[in-house]
Amino acid sequence: MGSSTVVVIGAGQAGCQIASSLREEGFTGRIVLVGAEAHLPYQRPPLSKGHLTGKASRDALWLRPASWFEEQSIEMRTSTRVTHLDTGDRRVLLQNGEALTYDDLVLATGARNRRLRLEGADLEGVLSLRTLDEADEVKARLEQAARVVVVGGGFIGLEVAATAVRLGKHATVVEVADQIMGRVLSGHTAAFLLRAHRARGLEIELTTMVSRIAGVAGRVAAVDTTDGRRFPADLVLVGVGANPNVELAEQAGIELDDGIVVDELLRTSAPHVYAVGDCACAPNPFAGGRRMRLESVQNATAQGRRLAATLAGRPEPFSSVPWFWSDQADIKLQIAGLTTGHTEVVVKGDANSERFSAYCFSQKRLLGVESVNRPADHMAARRLLSGSTSLSPQDVRRDNFDIKRASTGSAPVAP
Repeated sequence: MGSSTVVVIGAGQAGCQIASSLREEGFTGRIVLVGAEAHLPYQRPPLSKGHLTGKASRDALWLRPASWFEEQSIEMRTSTRVTHLDTGDRRVLLQNGEALTYDDLVLATGARNRRLRLEGADLEGVLSLRTLDEADEVKARLEQAARVVVVGGGFIGLEVAATAVRLGKHATVVEVADQIMGRVLSGHTAAFLLRAHRARGLEIELTTMVSRIAGVAGRVAAVDTTDGRRFPADLVLVGVGANPNVELAEQAGIELDDGIVVDELLRTSAPHVYAVGDCACAPNPFAGGRRMRLESVQNATAQGRRLAATLAGRPEPFSSVPWFWSDQADIKLQIAGLTTGHTEVVVKGDANSERFSAYCFSQKRLLGVESVNRPADHMAARRLLSGSTSLSPQDVRRDNFDIKRASTGSAPVAP
């Protein structure tokens, strides 16, 4: 391990985790971390919440200080883009003409926000939020805006909209589907969030499609919808999903399918090339083994740790329980497992008190648990899903059901 070189393309959560975990695994070879942004690796979750309000300081965003990269002998290349990948000669070409040779290459290229292909999408004041620079612009414009329209009712859109309301702005979310966060949440939890946000002053328009964005003198003025309504706006945030950054892999002839296809060891179709994080489409045991791409800090971190162990000589299939969280206003939403495709939901707790957990089942098999303001339930659900204890809807419906006991295997289950 002492003489080999690992090059990591992408300096986000996954890329930084790879570099960190390689050193923790005892890897003493050369590590080069290549990032397109000018910044050191940073946390993304605070960008749509605390960073916008000023509660999260800029210094608290960095995953590691600059001195750490020097101490760990990790070559950190910021403001650097890779222009070509040659898997035959095992080298990558940088925009400055430099060639980096590697023994193993990790693609941690992440994803980029989808753009609206509508009239007015390029007006001043129409923004998206994924990077720190984008968050800085949203923050600056949000301070001056009176009316905010968010296109898309997903994680980022709702977090920013809720933050805008807390800052005293008039905020409206326009969502084309018939529920918010429809790709990841059960109908029960989505309906609760809809009521909770509206009660806090956020306007949410479902089954509403944007037809164009109107402007005055090159600056955004309103969002028009296909049903003839107009929502005035000083700031429009677009949050309609993301596409994986696969251009380098595509150029190199690496297999793609909604991301860079990898196996259970996170290997791509090219020898000595791996992929992790938002760009990787990996087999997931919590989705019946089918390949899928997960956009989450947990997935990026867990895959980074697992791949570092593999590169250090301890290969094991990746099988971490997926989990997600979202802080929206004073609501903490946490999801353990993958609840899409569920056919039955059992709720424990009281939605009126804004503290409950929704257990999502398919064919009597627990897929995942959605928890609102019940972090202990969430932690227990992660333990439960990672173990061998089976749980039925009947078990959860019992008056004396305790997920903490169930997660340790000590709770009785129905015959």
